[in-house]
Amino acid sequence: MAEEVGAVQQGSPEAKPEVTLEREGPIAWLTFSRPDRLNALSMRMLDELVAHLTALEASDARVVILRGEGDAFSAGYDVSRESEEIGDAHKRSSVADRDRQAAYIERFTRIWKHPQPVIAAVHGYCMAGATQLSLFCDLTVVAEDTQIAASPAIPLGGGFISPLWSFQVGPQRAKEMSFVPGRRIDGCTAAAWGFANTAVPAGALEQYVRELALSIAKTPASILRMKKLAINRVQELSGFLTIAGIGADTDALIHTTPDVSELQELIKEIGLKQAIAHFRG
Repeated sequence: MAEEVGAVQQGSPEAKPEVTLEREGPIAWLTFSRPDRLNALSMRMLDELVAHLTALEASDARVVILRGEGDAFSAGYDVSRESEEIGDAHKRSSVADRDRQAAYIERFTRIWKHPQPVIAAVHGYCMAGATQLSLFCDLTVVAEDTQIAASPAIPLGGGFISPLWSFQVGPQRAKEMSFVPGRRIDGCTAAAWGFANTAVPAGALEQYVRELALSIAKTPASILRMKKLAINRVQELSGFLTIAGIGADTDALIHTTPDVSELQELIKEIGLKQAIAHFRG
């Protein structure tokens, strides 16, 4: 059994951690823990993730696994009307908005540059920003029935997430996932397209990922680190990190348009679910 260790918390001492850490021999399990929000990504959650990764750098862990508590890996960025992303949108300048998007990329890049291999164990829902996060991981294993979408069901941005999909699935499939709001594929399709390494039955996901991690952990840590660095450089030379950064600029530009402002106001007024229903007509 995995042993839960002290969680790195941000904010008040009473606040429930949004990311928890468990150690199981050479494996470190990092679990997104906002199940009531389908593990929607908040800045606090990502800060806790980075804090855990920083602590793990000096540990004897060989492999890190990211997973989600409850019914989802993650529903993507928190765009509920109570969230900072929507609630404070009107207060931000375009430059401040760009900096906020860039902050997401900076935190994802910590996964990319982490010395230990990072595996995304994806189940339930993996939406929008959560797919972006998983693309920064070294390996992705999905449950066959996972529902995966590159863009939210209501179009609030553009050019931030889907360009990174093109590295994995090609530009035409990336466009398909981007042009249709909320377009979904299942885990089997994600593996066939190349978004994920493999798809397994939902009930077998945890054990499959555990066995994969243990097989990786047999390689000495220093060798794993250099193998990861060498392969990552291929994508870096192809522009992966540059394109990720440019996406923040593109998204901030889209957010200044009346169309997006109207949708943000609609979410604030009637809530996300009702706004999606209204958009779909």
